[in-house]
Amino acid sequence: MNLDYTTLELQRRQHPAWRLLAADSAPLVASFLHRVFVVPNVRVMAQSNLVEALEDTLYGLREQLGSKAFPKSAQEYLNDWAANDKGWLRKFYPVGSDEPHFDLTPTTERALAWLGSLSDRSFVGTESRLLTLFGLLKQMSDGSETNPQARMAELHKQREAIDAEIARVVEGNIALLDDTALKDRFQQFTGLARELLADFREVENNFRALDRAVRERIALWDGGKGELLQEIMGERDAIAESDQGKSFRAFWDFLMSQSRQEEFTALLARVLDLPPVSALAPNVRLKRVHYDWLEAGEYAQRTVAQLSQQLRRFLDDKVWLENRRIMDILRGIEGKAIALRDAVPAALRTPDFMQIGTMGADVDLALERPLYQLPVQTALASVALQVGEEDVNAAALFSQVRVDKAALSAHIRQSLQTREQVTLAELLHTRPLQQGLGELVAYLQLASESPGSVVDEATEDTVAWGMPDEAGGWVTRQATLPRVIFVRG
Repeated sequence: MNLDYTTLELQRRQHPAWRLLAADSAPLVASFLHRVFVVPNVRVMAQSNLVEALEDTLYGLREQLGSKAFPKSAQEYLNDWAANDKGWLRKFYPVGSDEPHFDLTPTTERALAWLGSLSDRSFVGTESRLLTLFGLLKQMSDGSETNPQARMAELHKQREAIDAEIARVVEGNIALLDDTALKDRFQQFTGLARELLADFREVENNFRALDRAVRERIALWDGGKGELLQEIMGERDAIAESDQGKSFRAFWDFLMSQSRQEEFTALLARVLDLPPVSALAPNVRLKRVHYDWLEAGEYAQRTVAQLSQQLRRFLDDKVWLENRRIMDILRGIEGKAIALRDAVPAALRTPDFMQIGTMGADVDLALERPLYQLPVQTALASVALQVGEEDVNAAALFSQVRVDKAALSAHIRQSLQTREQVTLAELLHTRPLQQGLGELVAYLQLASESPGSVVDEATEDTVAWGMPDEAGGWVTRQATLPRVIFVRG
């Protein structure tokens, strides 16, 4: 962004973060939102809980500054902060709840982070950031090298350096980081961890903006339904394959690895126990920062899933209205065809099959209308019911098959406890189909509802099951379908 006068003047008037910093109540807004949302890493809070917390804060400030300080109620302040002209909070109704909830907006979190950076720092490290920049440049250079000889030379150089370091350790010459280097790297780790948590709100906001744009496009669309779906799905794929989508997916896959979580937990506990790091008095929530990442990431994933469900219902409603209009037109055509059914042969022999009457006024006199007549009442005769003697086979009432989807889901979760992924064929090998094709369809429905399932169109699996035939024997059925893969998490 160019920092010219016109751009900055426009930002000063319209940007929510700038309006927050320039507001008279900025100390109240910033301190309260930071204490309630940022410090405990709370993503969403109900209105009743937030009002109660703000009432306690206002009571304490009025005791210090006087009873006339902050004259509005907590509810009025929250509604004012969530108004469109402020945009510091997002007020919404979650699915299945009739109570409003509040969440921070990304611009507010950026403003709070900037306020936190204004305080003087007793120690400003530069070595770790320089090493990080150097490491990033080296990764980009090595990762884009297409010459095999150059790659091999670099790998040999790294192996020689590792061998030399192993030899020094064997001799007892171990290079350790001093206290300054430890503090430098720990400060950089803390800052990056906070920035990563703040990025999740911006990711959620981007998905909500996409959902809002898609809804507007659907509401104003006047073309075919197929073209609309193709455009929407193409845009969804483009977002998933964008730089932001690929980076978020790689981060999520890395964080969801059980071995990586255990390794991160062990390393973080060991680093926090180091005396130089303990002397910095780090925040206690830093011990579970990776769990905060997981919670924020899961909330972002749930937000995407809810937006997808709402978009699907929105499309279903539009399709239902279109289908209803089509059915009304078809019923009108059918009614006219039935009315002309007896007159069609005669009409075909005459040149004037259809006639349009001339313009004229229909006169309907009041005295020509019939008088009201009482409706004829139907007399019901009481007839004694007799017991029927017809012999009907009721076996069909008891031959219905019900597939227990909960048991199938439990079988999938149990299989994924020891593996990262499992195919549908492997699931049926460990637990064969008991209820035939209906149970197979239930597995496919669970795969369509699971966000982590994958369908490999290039590979096919053949599944088989047995069922009794009409003669009382046993017959084997089989089906060939693309490979369905269930993924943990």
